[in-house]
Amino acid sequence: MEMPSHDFVMTSLDYLSTLFVFSLGLGFLVVIIMFILDVTQTKDAVRKNYPVVGRFRYLFSTLGEFFRQYFFAMDREEMPFNRAEREWIHRAAHNRDNTVAFGSSKNLTPPGTAIFVNCPFPTLDEDAVEMQALQIGPYCKKPYDAPSFFNISGMSYGALSTPAVRALSKGAKMAGCWMNTGEGGLSPHHLEGGADIVMQIGTAKYGVRDEAGNLSDKKLKEVAAHEQVRMFELKMSQGAKPGKGGILPAVKVTPEIAKIRGIAEGKDSISPNRHPEIDDGAEMLNMINHIRDVTGKPTGFKAVVGTFGWLETMCQEIHVRGIESAPDFITIDSGDGGTGAAPMPLMDNVGLVIKESLPMVSDILHKYGLRDRIRVITSGKLVTPSEVAWALATGADFITSARGFMFSLGCIQALKCNKNTCPTGITTHNPRLQKGLNPEDKSVKVASYCKNMIHEVQIISHSCGVTRPRLMRRYHVRIVQNNGRSIPMDELYPRPEVLSEYKATAEALAPEPEKIQGGYCA
Repeated sequence: MEMPSHDFVMTSLDYLSTLFVFSLGLGFLVVIIMFILDVTQTKDAVRKNYPVVGRFRYLFSTLGEFFRQYFFAMDREEMPFNRAEREWIHRAAHNRDNTVAFGSSKNLTPPGTAIFVNCPFPTLDEDAVEMQALQIGPYCKKPYDAPSFFNISGMSYGALSTPAVRALSKGAKMAGCWMNTGEGGLSPHHLEGGADIVMQIGTAKYGVRDEAGNLSDKKLKEVAAHEQVRMFELKMSQGAKPGKGGILPAVKVTPEIAKIRGIAEGKDSISPNRHPEIDDGAEMLNMINHIRDVTGKPTGFKAVVGTFGWLETMCQEIHVRGIESAPDFITIDSGDGGTGAAPMPLMDNVGLVIKESLPMVSDILHKYGLRDRIRVITSGKLVTPSEVAWALATGADFITSARGFMFSLGCIQALKCNKNTCPTGITTHNPRLQKGLNPEDKSVKVASYCKNMIHEVQIISHSCGVTRPRLMRRYHVRIVQNNGRSIPMDELYPRPEVLSEYKATAEALAPEPEKIQGGYCA
């Protein structure tokens, strides 16, 4: 092999040295320019007092969340979701072994920790009952026999990207669960996968509004004509921002999204902070019954619970009108935030968290004899089997998750959902960033996460001695107290007595009781 000539080598070295000197000079020039800009500006004291070096503060602040997530945070300490939770979802979505070794890394002593009470005589595998469909809307023309207790919560097309919605739709069909549209309206991408759809109607009535922004019966009928659309959900409020409407920044309002929502392209999409035509519980019932009459399909509402007197007033009004006038379901959202963009004071400090609001709402319905008429759906950081099992035992019929399914799509908790820069392509409309999200591949992960969730909730229920998850009750869970000891959840949240005037209604609606194994277990 012929060696390079001496002249060639020297020429290359000269070129490299010249390039190095040029790069060094350019870098020095950039530093001088930044120095001049920093010392002459008056808006930032840190940069003025510490020119150039002060700029690293912003760099480290921006990168800090990523360094904490991967290098400094312990498995169980990160917020809003810790590494252990994300890893469980990741393994479930990839259908990998989800067992662990060498003992639990979860601290079981903090107050509020839920501990399931295992039965000395657990349910045998051959005695276990497969998940059963539960009917919603018995007084509708087209009631819905919902097959899965774990489903996809509301995430709007617009907040989510096209490939993300397509993947969720197809994955939901494969798993046999429903998919909520969020308030952004029904898109072709929701229907593409063949999943059951819950159409959410937000305060701006996106997708079912007329030119003036009012609810359109014509649009309602058009949406209801799709067989896949099984239910309608009237959104009163949501966990990320109770008391404030949806926020979709202008950069995300593409021509397609503008058309689906019935709004102007390239402008911020800001929903009203409430439904202008609903001033009280009676008017909310009027709206729910109107939507149900027009569509013929189960209709309920979604809300974050703060005050609760209005729920009791609503229950009294239902008995005056007749139980067929009741919402077919209530979706309770947790006050500790969701996927949507929201002001920090609302996300952090407004609305009860699901640990308190779920037992409260379930008990109010029970007190008025309506618990078996109105299905209870709950959402809010319920992304692992123990949290879903807790919700079922506490009083929920169904659990929905948004962020859990985002993790199954590949979300890395970059906390960029409210921008157009999501690095995984889930919440961005940047075509380059969307390329990494393959709907065919991700739909399988969505389905696997849902199926593995259901399977492991069943494992918990069998350990408690019942044949299926919905038979778990509050006495199957103990809650750790401040003194380090736990007490049964049915003592912490005892079921109230049904009011005497509504006992006949409650007895008429109640299903046949199912056997719960073992005297101790019961």
